[in-house]
Formats: sequence, C-alpha cells, structure tokens
Amino acid sequence: MAKQERAVRTRESLIRCAAEVFAREGYVSASLSHISRRAGVSNGALHFHFEAKRELARAVEDEAARRVRVITGDVPAADGVRGDALQGLIDATHGLMAGLAEDVVVRAGFELGGEPALGAKAGVRRYWQAWVEDMLVRAEREGRLAEGMTPEGVAPAIVAVTVGFEVLGGTDSGWLTGQRIDAFWELILPRLTGEAV
Repeated sequence: MAKQERAVRTRESLIRCAAEVFAREGYVSASLSHISRRAGVSNGALHFHFEAKRELARAVEDEAARRVRVITGDVPAADGVRGDALQGLIDATHGLMAGLAEDVVVRAGFELGGEPALGAKAGVRRYWQAWVEDMLVRAEREGRLAEGMTPEGVAPAIVAVTVGFEVLGGTDSGWLTGQRIDAFWELILPRLTGEAV
C-alpha cells in the first residue's frame, strides 16, 4: 500500500513539474531529463509512469481539464447547490482567471491545447467553449438573456475574451485579475441581460 501511495505521489509530482517546465519553456524545448530532475526522480522513474513526453503532456492536459471542471462546477459541489446559469458563468470566469494566475497545471494545460507539435485539438479550451455555450443555453431557458441575444451569438465573444485573457496573461498577469474580468462583465452584462435581470 505504501508503495502504491508513493507511486501516486510521484506521478502527481511529475505532472506538476512537467506543467512548470512546459509553461516556462514550451513543449518543444522541454526535456524529460529536466522534468525528472525538477521532480527529484530518476529518468527511469519518469519513464515508469510516462513512456514519452507526449504522454506526459497529455497527462498535464487531463489534470488541467479536471481542475477546470471543478471550477465550472461539472464536478458536483460539496453542498450540491447551484445558482442560476448566468451567475455560474460569471463566477466560473473569475475562477478560471484565478486558476490561470495561480495554478501552473491549469495554465500549462491551456497552453498545451494549442501546441502544434502535439497535434493538439485544444482540449481544455474546447471544453471551456462547450461549457460556456451550455451555460448560455441554460441562461436563455431561464429567461436571463435580453431579447435578441442568443447563446450562438454571445458565446464566441465570451470565449474569445476569456481565452484572450489567458494568452495575454502568459506574459502579463494583470490580464488575469478580478478587476479585468469585472470590467469585461460590466461592459457586456447590460446588453446581455436587459433591464429585468
């Protein structure tokens, strides 16, 4: 049992250290030997868990996706309570920006999604886009969108802005602040919701 727990801790450490290296150096420049040294394990231990750099990168993306699902609430909340869809969307954008600013795994997972060398399909970004679209469909059903506003019309703007903040935040963390996302919502909410909301 202790051996199993140690293997789990080693795997988690490798994923975190790989995320740090990928976020700093990029996928192509990152080396497995640098990642294993950073994690404090041998190359053999790294290869026991991950046969190749691509597999390790996919593990980082998978873990980032799991963490983003927690942010978006797809992993059930401990208290089981969910607010309205529009408020959930606003809260999740704040959570995502905080995750990108503070959690290297989330940040690296987003970056790896756009890595051409991986043949990536923008995994975490695609999940985020689908989730935003779903929340706007719910908001429309709840009567929260203003007349003339549709999920199909609004989702691209919200996704583009949040992913834009993510990209710009890679070099300037000021893009990932609560004030920045507040300013975005203050701009879009009056048109998005109408007076009743």
